[in-house]
Amino acid sequence: MAKETERKFLVVSDSWRANAVGKLYSQGYIATAVEGQSVRVRIVGELGYLTIKGPAEGLSRAEFEYPIPLADAKEMLDTLCVQPLIEKVRYRLPFGAHVWEIDEFKGENTGLTIAEVELMSESQTVDIPDWIGPEVSGQTKYYNASLVKHPYSKW
Repeated sequence: MAKETERKFLVVSDSWRANAVGKLYSQGYIATAVEGQSVRVRIVGELGYLTIKGPAEGLSRAEFEYPIPLADAKEMLDTLCVQPLIEKVRYRLPFGAHVWEIDEFKGENTGLTIAEVELMSESQTVDIPDWIGPEVSGQTKYYNASLVKHPYSKW
């Protein structure tokens, strides 16, 4: 089984931006009946993906991701996904032994910037950059699937 283990943090300064180059992500969620599980459609550049995630158990959760044709991804985003879509620019920055992913949200989630780091295990230690603020791992309101229903601009 594919498993994702990650920690999420709020970003509190722009000092990470110096050499950062990001990619635009557009993603949506197909409604599911079980809390904590999600089916996501994503477009990154000219690539489409379908991702299925299970409920979180600590910092980990099952994750299965598959490339799909771009035309299929566009149609799913337009016709099957809860609106509005999540729009964000993702930056990947190495720091210490890890690569951090910083998501700068757009649209109804403008003003929210979250950094995450993927780990090999929940007990793995990680060096925390100075631009990192409070940890929000496990706080479901910061999950992208939650931001579709309850955008940051409405908090």
